[in-house]
Amino acid sequence: MSYKYLSTKRDGAVEYLTLNRPEVRNAFNEEVIAELTAWTAAAAAAARPASAASDANNIGLRVVVLAGAGKVFCAGADLTWMSKMVHYSEEENLRDATAMSRMFAALDALPVPLIGRVHGAALGGGCGLAAVCDIVVADDQAVFGFTEVKLGILPAVISPFALAKIGRSAARELFLTGARFPAARAREIGLAHAVVPASELDATVEQYVREILTAGPEGVAAAKALIADVWRLTSKDAMPVTASAIAARRVSPEGQEGMKAFLEKRKPSWSA
Repeated sequence: MSYKYLSTKRDGAVEYLTLNRPEVRNAFNEEVIAELTAWTAAAAAAARPASAASDANNIGLRVVVLAGAGKVFCAGADLTWMSKMVHYSEEENLRDATAMSRMFAALDALPVPLIGRVHGAALGGGCGLAAVCDIVVADDQAVFGFTEVKLGILPAVISPFALAKIGRSAARELFLTGARFPAARAREIGLAHAVVPASELDATVEQYVREILTAGPEGVAAAKALIADVWRLTSKDAMPVTASAIAARRVSPEGQEGMKAFLEKRKPSWSA
């Protein structure tokens, strides 16, 4: 599939997805939202099928790296798009915001790990993209910000994902002030996981990619789903969910292969 505002490169089980609007700092508009939504559906379909757990030649998608072309990761909303919003009715704005919300939800639920490679700036919706990434590696000079209130609006669409990542306390500070903050602060609140010099950005991303490729692809997908299922539950309510999840994985072909490989002191069939 070809895209106008995205570029993609597949390398075995890894896909490199790049926001490709450097002339407007990779800002969102309706077309970017539609393309990211379509890409996510295609990526989910390309994820390694369960039946292929023991077939080393059946290479499905196992990890995605999301980056931005040019000087910044993503600067939020496109000015031309925003100029149209000013004249939208509330109903038109509702349709527009719902499409964006569905895009973020689809990215968040992608059944493979999504690694964000953040440089330059991640502002507004760009911060939302960082929030839906499972792992974020940031340039130590990158700047983040939930800047919507500076425009008299609010980070509504991205709020479920941002709150899950940074918690209520940090959100109260950063949503309400709209202040920009450095990569070190993003790491402190859990929005970023590794902060490195620009010269080490790609190597650090690839280190995470290699680590993921040594793990069972179905197990990784199940672990990602488990987080979404369990994080708001009490330990009592979580018990039947977690017990069922581990029991299913232990008897699965991939789980059996992984445990046998460990006991036999060899690499499992999926290991890169």
